[in-house]
This record gives sequence, structure tokens and C-alpha cells, in this order.
Amino acid sequence: MTAGVDLGRPQAQAIRSDEDVVRVRQLVRTFAVSARLSLVDQTKLVTAASELARNTLVYGGGGSAEVTVVEDDRRRGVRIVFADSGPGIPDIDLALSDGYTTGGGLGLGLSGARRLVDDFDIWTTVGEGTRITVTKWSR
Repeated sequence: MTAGVDLGRPQAQAIRSDEDVVRVRQLVRTFAVSARLSLVDQTKLVTAASELARNTLVYGGGGSAEVTVVEDDRRRGVRIVFADSGPGIPDIDLALSDGYTTGGGLGLGLSGARRLVDDFDIWTTVGEGTRITVTKWSR
């Protein structure tokens, strides 16, 4: 468990450096264990979070990730909101297409990250930034 993390409350992590991307991965892993996600689902969520945090840094010019344990009537999960005030994504359909990459990341792209989680929502406006919300639920 990460020292000083209150798993009952959302935790924000600034993303301004490669070290912050690592911190996001560690925070997500801590929350995924708390939500009792399987090891496979923990790995999927951490992988998606790593890709999205890297995108936030590289393409969004930095931003933040907010991690929360969430519940509905049947299950627990982990929700992560990645936000930046960067240039936005001019062609969202292209960016979400399989095989699209601009290089430098894990090679998953947005479409790969989307496949690793259960819920994926993206908002982007050119010149204003991007906000991506993902959730992975326990089985």
C-alpha cells in the first residue's frame, strides 16, 4: 500500500514528468488491490493507466490523474480520470482506430487502452484539452 493514501477518497496525481507516470501506475495498482480486482484485471488497468498517463504527459503537455474506488449495486471498481489542457485531439475517430500511433508510448494507443478497461469515455476539444475517464470493475 502507498503511504498516506486514503482509499476511501479520490486521490489526484499531477503528471508532469516520467516519474509522475510511474507514480500514477503505483497509485492505480494500490486502488485496484483495494477494490479486489483480480491480478489479471489489475494488470490490464495499470497497463491502460500507464498508456493514458504517458499520453497526458507527451501529447497533453502534462495534466493530472484522479483515482477513485467506485461501487454500484453489484460490484466495486476503480475509476481514473485523466485530464490535460493541451491541444486536444483533432480527429477522435482516427485516434481511436486500431493501429493508430504517433510513437513513443507502449504502442497500445487509445484503442488498446480502451480494450483493457470496462468503461471508456473521452471528451476533447481542439485548443482546450482532453479528459478521459476509464473504469475497471471487479468480476
